[in-house]
Amino acid sequence: MASSDTTLDQPSFSEKIEPYISFLGPMAMILAIIIFMGIAEPARYFRVSNMTQILLDAALYMPMAMAMTFVITQRGIDLSIGSVAALSSIIMAFLIKQYGFPAWSAALIALCLGALMGLINGLVITKFKVPDLIGTLAMDLVYRGFALVIAKGLVLARFPDLITEIGRGQSLTFLPTPVVIGLITLAIGYFMLKSTHFGRYTISIGSNPEASEMTGIAVDRHRVYAYVLMGTMAALAGIMLTGKLNAIQATSAPYFNLHVIAAVVVGGTSLFGGRASIVGSLAGVLLLSMMINALVTLRIEFFWQSVASGVVIILSVALYTWLQKKDRDGSGGMAAALQNPDNRKLLKLTVWIVGALVVLSIISMIFGGPANPSG
Repeated sequence: MASSDTTLDQPSFSEKIEPYISFLGPMAMILAIIIFMGIAEPARYFRVSNMTQILLDAALYMPMAMAMTFVITQRGIDLSIGSVAALSSIIMAFLIKQYGFPAWSAALIALCLGALMGLINGLVITKFKVPDLIGTLAMDLVYRGFALVIAKGLVLARFPDLITEIGRGQSLTFLPTPVVIGLITLAIGYFMLKSTHFGRYTISIGSNPEASEMTGIAVDRHRVYAYVLMGTMAALAGIMLTGKLNAIQATSAPYFNLHVIAAVVVGGTSLFGGRASIVGSLAGVLLLSMMINALVTLRIEFFWQSVASGVVIILSVALYTWLQKKDRDGSGGMAAALQNPDNRKLLKLTVWIVGALVVLSIISMIFGGPANPSG
């Protein structure tokens, strides 16, 4: 009898892989891209120089993905990271070019400015009770406006070696310097999430803010901490972007927020809070960088990158929402979940939406051809 009880208590296969689903999902999509590009463009896509470029592109988003994981896990969102990166980098550039500051001190000031802007975001949200979406979107306009006022349309270029080393150097290891920096920030984030009070409080706040408040957690204070971390990492990404391009202007980094949020959500961090995965965020960053690089390799227009990123966000959120609903409905595997009428309706709706997006893509391809000069 005891042996049969032990057998009944054995976890199912789906229960065993559940902790790793946030990592396995994007890894499966990465494998699909590798297989597809191996058939379509193996010579160009799998060159060492192209693989290095993918890593460099991904490294730019690694610090921000780490911080955004904490923000989203606490049921927040930050739409101002692109303007934070631009403004902090513009000020750094002026300190170096116009006022003769050493590169290291100007970069440190940029990081402090990023932290300050993150602090302002956090205070606007927690003290003025402005919703995260509206608050950070409004501050995005403010920071971008400051950057435009300061730069006055100038493109600042040619920076000291320290800045270019941060953005595209390769003097530390066999990996490019920005990749090393990105991986270090992710490792720090993983440690913070798994081994510190801040990480545990982040999960608790995202799961149930009211209960967390009742247990003595300073919810508003820890939400502000997350936004300060986000601002600092956005400033670091701005410095990395400046070094990568060896130039910066006020309109730089317009799509940072889309790319970073997509990577974090694809990596399994729940937009509804309470679930986080730093490793999944890394996989999400790599997936999006590989996807965009594949579109470039296939000579597909730049604007389709936004379409692809948006579709990936929608499908990923739908997938993880469905997985969470399946968990609430009880175990029993995929077949049992499909017996639920609500799940079947959700699946049909997903098919309809994907079909509509395919139709829109075909229409865009038809009408998006080369313009007729005589028209």
